[in-house]
Amino acid sequence: MRVLIVDDEPSIRRTTRIAVESSGHTAAEAPNGAKAVKAAEDDGFDAVFLDLKLGADDGLEVLDKLMKLRSPPAVILFTAYANIATAVEAMRRGAFDFIPKPFTPDQIRAVLTKVAKSHTLERRVQALENDLASGAPPVDLESLEPAMQRSLQIAFKAAETEANMLILGPSGTGKSVLAREVHKRSARRNAAFVTVNCPSLSKELLESELFGHAKGSFTGAVAETSGKVAAADGGTLFLDEIGEMPLEIQPKLLRLLQEREYDRVGEATARKADVRVIAASNRDIAAEVKAGRFREDLFYRLNVIAITLPGLRGRPADLKRLAEGVRKYFATRAGKAVDMSPAVMAAFAAYPWPGNLRELRNVMERAVILAPGGTIELSDLPEEFSVPRDKSVALGAPVTLDDLEAEHIRRILATSRSLDEAAHTLGIDPATLYRKRSKLGLL
Repeated sequence: MRVLIVDDEPSIRRTTRIAVESSGHTAAEAPNGAKAVKAAEDDGFDAVFLDLKLGADDGLEVLDKLMKLRSPPAVILFTAYANIATAVEAMRRGAFDFIPKPFTPDQIRAVLTKVAKSHTLERRVQALENDLASGAPPVDLESLEPAMQRSLQIAFKAAETEANMLILGPSGTGKSVLAREVHKRSARRNAAFVTVNCPSLSKELLESELFGHAKGSFTGAVAETSGKVAAADGGTLFLDEIGEMPLEIQPKLLRLLQEREYDRVGEATARKADVRVIAASNRDIAAEVKAGRFREDLFYRLNVIAITLPGLRGRPADLKRLAEGVRKYFATRAGKAVDMSPAVMAAFAAYPWPGNLRELRNVMERAVILAPGGTIELSDLPEEFSVPRDKSVALGAPVTLDDLEAEHIRRILATSRSLDEAAHTLGIDPATLYRKRSKLGLL
């Protein structure tokens, strides 16, 4: 953690700094309230040791200003015994704890341990809230298919280690679900699981998202941010679609993996982070290395444990169980009692599922909503499920360009997380994609 020590006595600042740094944290000092607030605004701190008596400054007023910051630190008060009542009042205003003077180095270390545990719990609660808000069907990590069984066995055995992991497979096959399950089965399960979607941001914004930035480090950086690496400290950092990470950022990630160090954008001070990295990609990373789009040394660092997830088309023995599980979930959410007709399951078995598990979920949610009675019929599915598979659109088939375009757009939409992502893949703007969907009857 980054710790600020605020006291008007240099000897107290020096003693406290020694105790802080001997615990593995970094420390900065401020002799008065004005400099303390300015430092906290500019640099951001995880914890602040604050003296209640700062010469002409009132420690309670400084505390109030620190509590109004965008990301307020945990403030620990230094106070003499006669000021305990004032310290209690300060805690009502948001202070984290207080230490009576004179204090020992062990007291400093103990309260820092409490702060670190508090931060870990906050990140854990945030992760759980995100899980609840996602509204996703329950995770199904069983399989009757040998290839999938083997992948799961490797993943769960490696989960107990600290090894980095690379999960490969087509979009929508459940790579992020497996990564989260690996985290839950690891020794880091009580810490945060933090996701970074590599294709979603520009190079500059992705670097800031990962490592954080200092205030004023670029246009629009009106406040410092800690970044996803700091949020994942002690836990797991999941890098989704890492094959699309810009080459300029890859050396910084390599440094994090090798040395457990990183720099925030606009900052020269190295920071430490204890994270386990799990990466995923729908690309062939080895081929990306040969093409010069991915660093070979980074690939080997990530490829300690490599797992490949097959597409849904390669899991015919699992299809019925997966479809039934998703049907039950959405039927319960909709408050409807619906089953699937044999014709629907036959259509599912014949369909190639380019969007894999993500597409299955979308199709089933739509079918549950549209089904007028107690059974999902073929008419409740998207139009492509009624098309005989031997007449499906393919390159070189005797079909019109409109048919080819409609099929390509449908498949891209099925494998994309959002309309913006699909538009980016197709090389058109979202408004154009919306019009094309409307014209082609794909809404």
